[in-house]
Amino acid sequence: MQLNVVVVMDPIGSINIAKDSTFAMLLEAQRRGHSLLYVQPGSLGTVHGQAHARLAPLTVRDDRNGWYELGSASHRALGAGDLVLMRKDPPVDADFVHDTQILSMAQRQGARVVNDPQGLRDMNEKLAALEFPQCCPPTVVSREAATLKAFVAEHRDAVLKPLDGMGGRSIFRASAGDANLNVILETLTQGGRHLAMAQRYLPEIVDGDKRILLIDGVPVDYCLARIPQGDEFRGNLAAGGRGEGRPLSERDRWIAAQVGPEVKRRGMRFVGLDVIGDWLTEVNVTSPTCIRELDKQFGLNIAGLLFDAIERE
Repeated sequence: MQLNVVVVMDPIGSINIAKDSTFAMLLEAQRRGHSLLYVQPGSLGTVHGQAHARLAPLTVRDDRNGWYELGSASHRALGAGDLVLMRKDPPVDADFVHDTQILSMAQRQGARVVNDPQGLRDMNEKLAALEFPQCCPPTVVSREAATLKAFVAEHRDAVLKPLDGMGGRSIFRASAGDANLNVILETLTQGGRHLAMAQRYLPEIVDGDKRILLIDGVPVDYCLARIPQGDEFRGNLAAGGRGEGRPLSERDRWIAAQVGPEVKRRGMRFVGLDVIGDWLTEVNVTSPTCIRELDKQFGLNIAGLLFDAIERE
């Protein structure tokens, strides 16, 4: 059955196709004969109670000199026959939440949405990991500087981060007695107004922050370890980390088995788990990446596995 694959993403003209997982999905959908439709950024809305968007026919090709062409855009309702790929990057701010609410309307009109809009609203990528405490390192979440400082003092070395960041942004490492700890906490909590997370520092980060991809709760057989470079403690590719593919370990598979059934139940069809050493640190549901890197290193077609799962419906 041919589908209209409707993609909600950040501007397609600014992506790096060598690393963009949404682009891999679009290439695979086009290869299978599905029609591609690009949602003009900012155009999701409603007309007379129906979810609408301004859609442009899209053609893609794996060519860094010119990877897409758009046809003439027009407004129409979203509904039966549409597969909406919600692939907009964080932050999950008010605009993001409003877009998911409109996509929930599209679901009621008959569209399929990947990942499920309700799940995108419910599963903060930092907090979602804490739903599986057996998988996580010691962690505390608080607005209170005293609580966060006590955690750092207890564990001696900790990582502090906001709940709405991505790509390693605004992540700090602090030790007990650090002269900068007060200002770090003031910055992250905005003087006690916002929640921040503190986790025990995991020295295994030197071997990489592993990204494990799940499709309908089942892990891909290989992960991408994002290894910090130089004097950087963050492994995120956006922070300069080097990506190295590896087979999943027994512990990686155990973590995936703990998380997989629940994310599948919530309609999170494509998920990225972040694992450092033996510990789960994040559950990425908005726009997980690393398809292109793993495909290239191991001759995989991860987007093909995703569309196999979608088409089985």
